[in-house]
Formats: sequence, structure tokens, C-alpha cells
Amino acid sequence: MGVEGTLEYISDLLSSVKKKKKKKQIQTVAIKIRMDCEGCARKVKKVLSGVKGAKSVDVDLKLQKATVTGYVEAKKVLAAAQSTKKKVELWPYVPHTLVANPYVAQAYDKKAPPNHVRKVPDTATVTETTVDNRYIHMFSDENPDACSIM
Repeated sequence: MGVEGTLEYISDLLSSVKKKKKKKQIQTVAIKIRMDCEGCARKVKKVLSGVKGAKSVDVDLKLQKATVTGYVEAKKVLAAAQSTKKKVELWPYVPHTLVANPYVAQAYDKKAPPNHVRKVPDTATVTETTVDNRYIHMFSDENPDACSIM
């Protein structure tokens, strides 16, 4: 293999590196968006269907949830949803079985769907809840002035 063969080989290597493009993967992006009626749901579905790479769009009026599946990015879906002038955020809820402490104050949400809580970091502990140590001490066995009802 002479100089020409070596140059040709290196040229092929460099050109193949340039041609490789990172393939996008199919993603599912769920957002919470405030919708009041069927007209709002249709408007949201139309806007989200227009996002480049969107394959399917599901809108659930009862849960106030829109799900976009396809070759999409979460930022672009969020931006498109915000163009409807509605209150929008990424879907904040997860099943309560996936959260280490589902009863901490940050996780509990009255508006969450059944069996779901807000996604909180694993560092959230029960000590960060609204329970005050004064009340725990009030009913403690170590406290001689504790409530005698118990």
C-alpha cells in the first residue's frame, strides 16, 4: 500500500465521520396544561400536532394532561404549548409507589390524579414536613407534662 492508498484510506475515514449524524430517538413528553373546555383541548392538540417530529398527540381534558410522542424535544413541546397562552408545565406527577416518601409535604398535592404524587427529589425527608417538634414533644412519653389522654 503506497502513499496514494494511505491517503485514500484516511480520506474515507474522515468523510465517514462527517456523514454520521446522531439519530433522534422517539420520546414521550407529557405536560400539564390548563384546559377548560373541548375547544381548549382541540386548540392545544392542533398546536402540539404542529411541532416538528410529533407523531401522535393525546389530550386528556379531565387530567389536564397532553402527551406528545415522536422525535420531539421537551423544550420545543413546552414552547409550543406556551404559545397557546395557557398555564403550562412538564407533567409533575408520578405514581406514589415510585417515591421513597410519598407523604412528605412537598409530594402531596390535592390536584394530583388518583394514586399519584408530585415528583420530589429523594433527599426530601419526613423531617421536612409541616409537623412541628413542639407537637411531637407534647404527646411524648418522655415529657412529664404531656397529655394524659393517651
